[in-house]
This record gives sequence, C-alpha cells and structure tokens, in this order.
Amino acid sequence: MSSDDSELERLKAKRLAEMQQNISTRQEIEKTPDNLKPKETKHPRDILIEHLGFRGLEVLQNAELQFQNDTKMVVEKLAQLITSGEITEIIDGGKLLMLFRSIGLNIRMETKINIEKDGKFVSLSDKLSNYSSDVEE
Repeated sequence: MSSDDSELERLKAKRLAEMQQNISTRQEIEKTPDNLKPKETKHPRDILIEHLGFRGLEVLQNAELQFQNDTKMVVEKLAQLITSGEITEIIDGGKLLMLFRSIGLNIRMETKINIEKDGKFVSLSDKLSNYSSDVEE
C-alpha cells in the first residue's frame, strides 16, 4: 500500500504543478491584451478642459471663436505640458486669459457689472438707463 500512496502523492504533485502552470499562463495571457490594445488618445482640447477651473472653459471658448488657429496651437502645447506632467495645477479663467494676452492674443470677454438695488441685483446699464430716463422727466 505504501507504493500506491507514494504513487498517488506523485500524481497529486504532478497535477498541482500543471494547475499552477495553467494559472500562471492564464494570468500572462490576461496581461498581454492590455499591452496590445491601442491606447485611447484623447484630443488635446479634452485634456485641457479636464484641467480648467473657474471660468476657464468660457475663456477657451471665446479664444476659439476669436483666434481659431492660434488657440489650437496653444491648446496643443498646453495639453502636451499637462500630459508630460510639467503643468499639474488647475488653470482658471484668469490664468488662461493672462496666458493668451501674454502671447499677444487679446481675447475679448463679455463684462457685466451688477449692483444691488432694493435687495435685487440689477445690471449697471439698466441702472444707468433708468437713471437717465428719471432725470429727463
């Protein structure tokens, strides 16, 4: 019986080694397709938008409307700097506007000034137009 037991133990060990080999081969196969998949390349504009802060998108849209080609080059360069890790901070609208103006692109932004009147915010142009109509009467 001891020879049968030793034979059984040898067969068990052989089968265990085969199973471990199958598991390791399966894990290697599962890892390989990840490396073979083409990496999804994001559009430079999308990369930049992910790093824009308060009013950054508004400045970017105005820049794209006013200076299409120049803005495209700036967006590509900013996206490159973001992906390389040289720019890690959030870019808010003020910083982006300052960047555009520093390279000679004077982006025009819509400006509104609101003032409080009787507990409500009224635009300055409305306030002045009401004031001028009141003066004329």
